Amino acid sequence: MKKQKHGGRLLTALVLGLVASGAIMAYFLFMPMSKTGDTEYVYIDTDDDIDSVMVKVGRVSRGTSMTIFRLLSSYTGYGDHIRTGRYAVDAKTGGLQTFRHFRNGQQAPVSLTIPSVRTKERLAEEIARHLMLSASDLTALLDDEAVCGDYGLDTLTIQTLFIPNTYDVYWNISPKNLLDRMKKESDRFWTPERKGKAETAGMTPVEVITMASIVDEETANDAEKPMVAGMYVNRLKAGMPLQADPTIKYAWRRFDLRRIYNKLLFIDSPYNTYRNTGLPPGPIRIPSVAGIDAVLNHIHHNYMYMCAKEDFSGTHNFAVTYDEHLKNAAKYSEALNRRGIK
Repeated sequence: MKKQKHGGRLLTALVLGLVASGAIMAYFLFMPMSKTGDTEYVYIDTDDDIDSVMVKVGRVSRGTSMTIFRLLSSYTGYGDHIRTGRYAVDAKTGGLQTFRHFRNGQQAPVSLTIPSVRTKERLAEEIARHLMLSASDLTALLDDEAVCGDYGLDTLTIQTLFIPNTYDVYWNISPKNLLDRMKKESDRFWTPERKGKAETAGMTPVEVITMASIVDEETANDAEKPMVAGMYVNRLKAGMPLQADPTIKYAWRRFDLRRIYNKLLFIDSPYNTYRNTGLPPGPIRIPSVAGIDAVLNHIHHNYMYMCAKEDFSGTHNFAVTYDEHLKNAAKYSEALNRRGIK
C-alpha cells in the first residue's frame, strides 16, 4: 500500500514537472521577441547567410527568444532556405511566430512614397533608398525602349507610370514587379471620370501629366494651378508655343536658374517650348496629384500670358494681351534687379 502511494506521488510529480516544463517552454516560445518593446525591422538581402541573419536578429531580440530562434533555425535547416525581405520583430509576437515569418517569407511591407522629382535617375535613386533593388537596375529598365513599350510608353514618357502617392510594397520587390505595380496603380488612378475630363480637354493621360509637370514647376500654389493650366490649354488650342521657362531649365538640366535670359532660349532640344509648339515629348518632373487634377479641372478664361508677381509671393499676374504681359514682365524684372538676382 505504501509503495502504491509512493509510486502515485512520483507519477504526480513527474506529470507536474512535465506540465511545468511545457509551461516554461511555451512561455519562451511565445514571449515577445523585441528587446526594446518597440517594433524593429530586420532587412535580409541576397548577401546574408545564417550567421549574418543571427547577428541582425540578435541585435533587436531578447536573449531567451533568440535562443528559441537559433534552435528552430538549426532544427528546420533554415540556413538553406533564407528568404530576403523586411521582417518585423515586435513586442506582440513571440520567437516561434517570428521565426515562422522569417522561414516562410512573411514580410512587413514598406510604405513607399513616389517622390516628385525631375529626372528618371533621381527617381530611381530615391526609390532605391527605400527598397532592396538598385538604382542602376531600375534606371536600366526605365531606359529600355522594349520594357517601356510593354506599358504603352517610351523612355521619355515612362515617368507617367508613377503616380505620386504612397503604396505598400515589399522591400525585396524586383524592378520589373515594381513597374507592374505602378501600372496597376496608374490604371486605378485613371478613373473613367478622369479619362473623360482628359478627352474633353483634347488630351491623353500622358499629355495631361506632361502639362501638369509644367504647371507644378510654375507654381507651388495649389489654388493657382487650375488658372495656370487654363492658360497653357489656351495656348495649345491657339497653336502658340507654350514658352514655359521650366522646360528651358529642363533642356539645359540647369534647375538652379533664377532668370531665363534670351541666350538660353536657343538650345536645340525637343523640350524647348520657345522654339517648338505643343507639349514637350514627356514630363519634366513627376507631377503632384494636385497638378494633374488642376489640368483636368483647369479654369476656362481668356488669359494667354502670365508672369511671376513682383512681390515674390510665388503667384502670377495674368494677361490677355502681349502689351499687358510686357508691363507685368517689366515689374518683375525690376524687382529681380532690386534684389540683385541674376
